[in-house]
Amino acid sequence: MNNEQNLKKIIIKKPLKLDCGKTINNFPLAYETYGSLNESKDNAILVFHALTGDQYVTGINPVTKKEGWWIHAVGPDKSIDTKKYFVICANVIGGCMGSFGPSHKNEETNKVYGTDFPVITINDMVNAQVNLLDHFEIKKLFSVIGGSMGGMQVLQFVSNFPDKTRTAIPIACTYSHSAQNIALNELGRQAITADHNWLAGEYSSRNKVPDKGLAVARMAAHITYLSKKGLQEKFGRKLQERDDFKFGFDADFQIESYLRHQGSVFVDRFDANSYLYITRAMDYFDLAKQFNGNLSNAFKKTDSKFFIISFTSDWLYPTQENKEIVIALNAIGANVGFVEIESDKGHDSFLLNVPDFLNTVKNFLDQRMR
Repeated sequence: MNNEQNLKKIIIKKPLKLDCGKTINNFPLAYETYGSLNESKDNAILVFHALTGDQYVTGINPVTKKEGWWIHAVGPDKSIDTKKYFVICANVIGGCMGSFGPSHKNEETNKVYGTDFPVITINDMVNAQVNLLDHFEIKKLFSVIGGSMGGMQVLQFVSNFPDKTRTAIPIACTYSHSAQNIALNELGRQAITADHNWLAGEYSSRNKVPDKGLAVARMAAHITYLSKKGLQEKFGRKLQERDDFKFGFDADFQIESYLRHQGSVFVDRFDANSYLYITRAMDYFDLAKQFNGNLSNAFKKTDSKFFIISFTSDWLYPTQENKEIVIALNAIGANVGFVEIESDKGHDSFLLNVPDFLNTVKNFLDQRMR
């Protein structure tokens, strides 16, 4: 998972005090870039990835050999046009693609951190990534953009650094993780920790992988990324390469086989402890709480232009939760646009080939760049 070879990284030397009270320094932040930074350094877009994403936004991921997670949106002549924009994306701290995370070795104990790694928050992730602006000598980004957990990072970034970006595009996200979403994340965490190979988080030092638990966690989460209508249209009650039930517990239905496949391929590319830490960070996210319950105050100091996007069939971060962000911005007279995209592909719509969504993002960015 933690493939350290040929990764672009910066070592962040200045201390970063985490929300949990601990301080980290001299830690790696792995990143990737696409396109070219122009002379005036005003065409940079910082992309924030979601829970199971990484820095490989487009093209072929050199570690997994699969297409980048936002291949539909980022690239030459695409929504985020790499002929116009300089795209930066970092692997979040707590992750498993080169940035400082639980699969790194603790220099003090000479053991892999595992669950001795400090608990991190969305705020910590963003405060680590802002160092990339100094690295590239960028005073102000053209945009920050991300979906799901990436959208949470967009909101946190603008709140923390109100003068660091011209535009902000939070997609299919929320300002405060709901009880339903905390419950769903806990289901995944319990699946991982119940796996006998988890070994209290010390599996890597004993050459084990809690693959069954991690696969179940992925299966449960994957259902939430889809929609009832989309699942019904794609799979319905179709059987898996058979004419009738086998009257057993093999995958009779295509949807069962699909979920099992999603779980099995996930364990090859993701670290179980990272899954625990990143889902915890999402659960702790509550931007309004950081401002004594007043979300509007999170954005009072910024003149960034916001563009908030939701999807009709997203039941994980429904349109209403996205609208609450719009309402908070309207309350302080912020510059904000909003659109709800018609799609039956559920929460994952922002990752898929949904033309209305892709065209909307492209039009917004290109109009602002003129």
